[in-house]
Amino acid sequence: MSVFQKLLFTKSLHHVGRTEFCGYSTGKKVAPVQSKQPVDPRRVFKIYRFGGILSKEKPKLISYDLDVSKCGRMVLDALIKIKDMDPTLVFRRSCREGICGSCAVNLQGNNCLACITPIPSDKVITIHPIPHMYVIRDLVVDMNHFFDVYDSIRPYLIRRNQGPLGKYQYAQSINDNSKLIGLYECVLCSCCATACPSYWWNGRRFMGPATLLHAYRWIIDSRDEDTEQRLYDLRDDFKAFRCHTILNCTLACPKGLHPGLAIAKLKRLISGLDKKPPSEIDAMKFSDSGNKC
Repeated sequence: MSVFQKLLFTKSLHHVGRTEFCGYSTGKKVAPVQSKQPVDPRRVFKIYRFGGILSKEKPKLISYDLDVSKCGRMVLDALIKIKDMDPTLVFRRSCREGICGSCAVNLQGNNCLACITPIPSDKVITIHPIPHMYVIRDLVVDMNHFFDVYDSIRPYLIRRNQGPLGKYQYAQSINDNSKLIGLYECVLCSCCATACPSYWWNGRRFMGPATLLHAYRWIIDSRDEDTEQRLYDLRDDFKAFRCHTILNCTLACPKGLHPGLAIAKLKRLISGLDKKPPSEIDAMKFSDSGNKC
């Protein structure tokens, strides 16, 4: 043992009962560590149950007592565990990573994706299907209208007179590509749309936040050449302009996106207050060099 180590060891012996770190004393008494109260892992899940219109049964809430320490941390893990207890429970799920949007539910009154939402610490947890949708069974809702409206905006790249799509790669500058950030991440879970009062009131004519966000995404894309027709198709009193900027969509989005801001920018393009900025580079820049996808 070196002389310096002996000095540190000797000094530490004279400071018993004090906070020590490498032989140096803070002169403060060590506060006793208070043990945390154990959290009861038992939860009561009240889940909406409905057998569908043909069953002629009334919707109801069924309670399930679950020890959440015996399943994963997310709401979807609890639902899977409850389905082991009651195989008749029906819900959608797929990726378990928050990228497919299948497991959207209404948890404690708020829309969320069950796979990326932690189990609340509340003793009683209530789960309903997302609102303003026809319930097929239990937590499964009819998404046909939602996807029909989404399909109506032609959510794909449109080029004119430049050969079949997919033959060549289409160039895009870094600045042009950055305009798509916060738009392409939408997973079409419909959490935003079903939290929007305007969509509740005018759901058959108002396109809803998710669809309008994607409409703006394709309009602003520098590689797309159908801007004028896309904007013309949205010139309607209901399709976009029934958005009253309530911003429930932004609060409900599980991906942290801002549909309200995208819709505001889209309205300015539709009304002619703004123009789509020109592309920084020609999208067909590499088409003559023979570079194919």
